[in-house]
Amino acid sequence: MKIIGIVGEYNPFHNGHIYHIQKIKEMFPESMIILVMSGNFTQRGIPSIMNKWEKCEIALKYGVDLVVELPFSFATQSADIFAHGAISILKELHAEYLVFGSESNDIDMLTRLAEISVKNTEYQKNMKDYLKKGLNYPTALNKAFQEFGVDMVTSPNDLLGLSYIKEIIRQDAQMIPLTIQRTNQYHDLELADSISSATSIRKAILEKKSIQKVVPKEVYDLLQNSHFTPDTYFPFLKYKIMSTEDLSIYQTVEEGIQNRIKKYVEEATSWEDLVQKIKTKRYTYNKINRMLLHILCNFTKEQANQWKEVEYIRILGFNQIGQKYLNAIKKETHLPMITTFSKGNSKMLAYEKNITAIYASILEEDEKIKCIQSEYQTKPKTSNL
Repeated sequence: MKIIGIVGEYNPFHNGHIYHIQKIKEMFPESMIILVMSGNFTQRGIPSIMNKWEKCEIALKYGVDLVVELPFSFATQSADIFAHGAISILKELHAEYLVFGSESNDIDMLTRLAEISVKNTEYQKNMKDYLKKGLNYPTALNKAFQEFGVDMVTSPNDLLGLSYIKEIIRQDAQMIPLTIQRTNQYHDLELADSISSATSIRKAILEKKSIQKVVPKEVYDLLQNSHFTPDTYFPFLKYKIMSTEDLSIYQTVEEGIQNRIKKYVEEATSWEDLVQKIKTKRYTYNKINRMLLHILCNFTKEQANQWKEVEYIRILGFNQIGQKYLNAIKKETHLPMITTFSKGNSKMLAYEKNITAIYASILEEDEKIKCIQSEYQTKPKTSNL
């Protein structure tokens, strides 16, 4: 049996994710799939439209065997940090393959670029120089690659895949990266017939358009009453910004941009409006979203420096295959595997309770309490498949 690792946010889970899982099962008929999944907030710096327990249940229903959580301190940061956390967990769980969606579907090209990134000191120097000049990360990365006569990498999944492969190299993980051709563009804003991007699905929900054709029925039913959008958190964010003297204490917030945030927050009418007002060429849309999220969640540079490595493996759910696998390897892992929440396990884990409380803050009181309690009362989800 082959052990396959995948990484996902499922924001929301849609037909493209079903396709991804099905293709893996075609590639590896005898396999077990481990999903490392973002929790209630995502790498784009926005709330998950479905909570992590809902996402876990859906993943198990559609063919994942084991679901583990990527902690907030990795899940809401840049691609390289996000990848570091995900690959660390998959390495610990002895994944043999990493399979991810790719626009180019060119694993040889991505591997070659990753080796240049990790092993070539001239590339690393050029990259640092471009970043010091004020270029945003994707632009600096491509300019540094051009020095080696390499074509530009601009597609989001290719960029994320590049970060995964760099981490496999850095960690000397015995893991083979493989790609699956994406059937749609990550940034597509309009719905397609059956497989659409998560971006287009979230946009359609805001515009009250039907998403019935692009998500499974279980997800469609769950999303009829979802309230988790960045704008719903804006009053809390605005208060936090206006009541904090020094925003630069928060992770990803640099001294130069904190003044722009302070300047425009009073006149901004929504989260999206604030992002648009403070955006510059130096800061990508997603990077600004992450800054604002880290302010909202009180995630400081000090915490980020303390939590550079994964401290535990939190099990969100499994089926019989996943449970059997966990029992087989539990004595071989170096990190504690956590199925029951306890603040004493880890400060990183204790912080997840705070994150869930912030995530729940927009809900009605009964639902808010239920959501917060789910963090420490919910046992791993199970499936009999």
